[in-house]
Amino acid sequence: MKEDRILLSHGSGGKLSFNLIKKLFLSNFNNPYLERLDDGAVLDIEGLKLAYTSDSYTVDPLFFKGGNIGELAVYGTVNDLAMCGATPLYLSCSFIIEEGFSLSLLRKIVSSMREASIIAKVDIVTGDTKVVNKGAADKIFINTSGMGTIKEGINISGSNAKVGDVVIINGPIGSHGIAVRANSC
Repeated sequence: MKEDRILLSHGSGGKLSFNLIKKLFLSNFNNPYLERLDDGAVLDIEGLKLAYTSDSYTVDPLFFKGGNIGELAVYGTVNDLAMCGATPLYLSCSFIIEEGFSLSLLRKIVSSMREASIIAKVDIVTGDTKVVNKGAADKIFINTSGMGTIKEGINISGSNAKVGDVVIINGPIGSHGIAVRANSC
């Protein structure tokens, strides 16, 4: 018998994630943009090609070797835009913060986001902040959305992949997961 509950693995990017996206979200929000199942949507607005993406960050620990949740939010969203072939331009940033969260840690996170946005050459142009009751969130969650422009003739999409394509990997496979695991022990 299948349990009618969300599991952590529904958000891990594996088979349960894919089934949740396909059977629930795609069946309800079906449109040509979403059907591509890419990291972002490529939109043509009066001849201007734009990429738009959104992502949420819920990592623990918040600070890890090489970064923190804030940098991850900026760079992760910029990367999603790049995966659409876009030049990233603008980000929105929203915070869900648990009551009692350290203001000094929040300052460090926001400062690192500022630095990351300068390095990535994007502006954080809008956002939102909500504070929830203690216990209603795990310290801090960050949601970012990003927008960028795509030059004419560029059409990068996982749906374009075919047998025989070359896959370029710019780092050791699995190193991110190993680093996260090593820092959580």
